[in-house]
Amino acid sequence: MTLEAHSALPAESSTQQKSDLAALPAWLRRSIGKASEISTVQRIVKQRQIHTICEEGRCPNRGECYAQKTATFLLMGPVCTRACGFCQVDKGHAPLPLDAEEPQKVAESVRLLGLRYVVLTSVARDDLPDQGAGWFAATIAQIRQVNPNTQIEVLTPDFWGGRVNGSTSESLQQQRIATIATLKPACYNHNVETVRRLQNPVRRGAKYERSLRVLQIVKDLDPTIPTKSGLMLGHGETEAEVIEALQDLRAVNCDRLTIGQYMRPSLAHLPVQKYWHPDEFEHLGTIARGMGFAHVRSGPLVRSSYHAGEDP
Repeated sequence: MTLEAHSALPAESSTQQKSDLAALPAWLRRSIGKASEISTVQRIVKQRQIHTICEEGRCPNRGECYAQKTATFLLMGPVCTRACGFCQVDKGHAPLPLDAEEPQKVAESVRLLGLRYVVLTSVARDDLPDQGAGWFAATIAQIRQVNPNTQIEVLTPDFWGGRVNGSTSESLQQQRIATIATLKPACYNHNVETVRRLQNPVRRGAKYERSLRVLQIVKDLDPTIPTKSGLMLGHGETEAEVIEALQDLRAVNCDRLTIGQYMRPSLAHLPVQKYWHPDEFEHLGTIARGMGFAHVRSGPLVRSSYHAGEDP
């Protein structure tokens, strides 16, 4: 799963939410931004029955991003076919049929919001023949037709699984990624989410090497496309394991990096093992820059798309 739903604030309207908020370190308590900026986006997306991960995950940065004319749209509905232990996005039942008008609705929303930079992400749709790769491509085409000056970043699933006419999962994965990479997005993002040792409990249905392979395939197809990945800390990883993950990302020529703090969305999700201090995030950011990442954002409230439009 590649969503940035670990950006979520604890679930609302519950005793657990009050307890979790009270237990949060001071550096994680942050205003969500101006209500007017948030309500404008909410109104536009709800009228069109589309989704943003900013809202589905209740990202603490959404007000700031909206004010800076950036947003992250969640394609192919709000229901995921996987069940990652950290993610707040809905799962556990059949996903909705695709809305044939969604690419156009997203393009219109980009225009109405005046977005200069847009990130397209999605739930995992293992139920679809191409797992949604063509839907990304269709949405990119519509946005470019309506908003030719808007830059588009993608944050995709791993596009793994299934066999079609005898094709292997590996070859299908490459074909699906190529469907998007040939359109030359401003950046291709796929998150490894956590360190190698913790993949199974955190990312059910995903694999560490498979995610590294996504980033490698993009570079093999077009070395000029910037690639990005992200880690969320707080699942019990050690600093040495984080550094190993950074080394693995650089080994597949990953250009950009985000590191943020996991915040438990509800009691049904994995508990937080540690709240990393801002100084520790800064330390890891310094290490990452020394490894050669072209752009690094490392901090407790950093998320996959945070300040994405400012990346070089």
